[in-house]
Amino acid sequence: MKSSRKDRKKKKMTAIDFTAEVEKRKEDLLADLFSLLEINSERDDSKVDAEHPFGPGPVKALEKFLEIADRDGYPTKNVDNYAGHFEFGDGEEVLGIFAHMDVVPAGSGWDTDPYTPTIKDGRLYARGASDDKGPTTACYYGLKIIKELGLPTSKKVRFIVGTDEESGWADMDYYFEHVGLAKPDFGFSPDAEFPIINGEKGNITEYLHFAGENAGVARLHSFTGGLRENMVPESATAVVSGDLADLQAKLDAFVAEHKLRGELQEEAGQYKVTIIGKSAHGAMPASGVNGATYLALFLSQFDFAGPAKDYLDIAGKILLNDHEGESLKIAHVDEKMGALSMNAGVFRFDETSADNTIALNIRYPKGTSPEQIKSILENLPVASVSLSEHGHTPHYVPMEDPLVQTLLNVYEKQTGLQGHEQVIGGGTFGRLLERGVAYGAMFPDSIDTMHQANEFIALDDLFRAAAIYAEAIYELIK
Repeated sequence: MKSSRKDRKKKKMTAIDFTAEVEKRKEDLLADLFSLLEINSERDDSKVDAEHPFGPGPVKALEKFLEIADRDGYPTKNVDNYAGHFEFGDGEEVLGIFAHMDVVPAGSGWDTDPYTPTIKDGRLYARGASDDKGPTTACYYGLKIIKELGLPTSKKVRFIVGTDEESGWADMDYYFEHVGLAKPDFGFSPDAEFPIINGEKGNITEYLHFAGENAGVARLHSFTGGLRENMVPESATAVVSGDLADLQAKLDAFVAEHKLRGELQEEAGQYKVTIIGKSAHGAMPASGVNGATYLALFLSQFDFAGPAKDYLDIAGKILLNDHEGESLKIAHVDEKMGALSMNAGVFRFDETSADNTIALNIRYPKGTSPEQIKSILENLPVASVSLSEHGHTPHYVPMEDPLVQTLLNVYEKQTGLQGHEQVIGGGTFGRLLERGVAYGAMFPDSIDTMHQANEFIALDDLFRAAAIYAEAIYELIK
């Protein structure tokens, strides 16, 4: 029987070679991505004002992204420099795509300038290359292909970009309060890994507070480590004085034993001790080497007393490599969501301060709560424990949901790999929606350099992800 015009059109639509379409746009994609990566969009609270809620960098990156969308003919909206969006298509249902332009601090240890995007050996190096400007641009070009091919759609797409994802998500709080639009019906965030992230653990930071007079024949004047709560501290520095016999020899032996790097400087009768480990994403603390906890372990052998001793003992003897909270006695495992994880992310001790802190960023599964964790932590020798104002509860979208099924089907078709569900400790904008997930852009064989020095995305992965995004978005809105 002769096929109908409608059937012929359907066959034509499903025969699109999205990989070939990405190939035609590779140079343009890289040019746009470079223009975003060149912007230092770290949060800078010292330069916050009414026009720059998280500092000038995130605003500049947001404006550049919306400028690109405006160039390509999309109607854009900037919501007071907190977040922005553009829209494509029409329909009662709205697909939300959530990305972010802010980045974590570059830190040290880079082989290239973190804000001079550099291609070496098929890899694009820059802060934000994999988290999240690279995946955002790949996803943007996925939608751009649909637009430029004039493919028929029945739903609206709202592509939303924030500027505070790496800190407190105040961008999305403000955006939804002021944008004047209902939340999208379903959606995804290109800010994690394939095949899909349909579950995310809860995320809370608990602060250990120390107070009291610094005492002992060894004196701890200051202890600082960590840039953000969701980063493993690459290094930490302490200023000490007093009875510190054989300090240099003991430091040399310690760093050799633990395969670390250490530095010692004398300044006006005081000693500045630094230990250098390896940064990593706070959701995967075991993949880093926490320089602060190792520095505390090293110093704890000397005769400190009072709050300084408590501080060093907790940091060096309890928090060291306690990635699942066993030593803290907060460990918990859920059959579906897996184990709790703990990252000791920021350390601040000053002998002149009445409030010295250690920030514990905790990713927790169902079956426990921030309040329950707090009650356990209060048994430590601390003055008090407090909770961050902002946190997330555990989030899960069932495998049976059509959103999950569609995204997995596209992944399987384009890669030939088996799709499966995943639950992570990391938090993405996917959880902003009840039917929201994270989708790419890392592949199972990708090297994860998020939040680390020498962050990169492989160009093959970038272009492959763009093709997957193009087909996935089309399948969701056609």
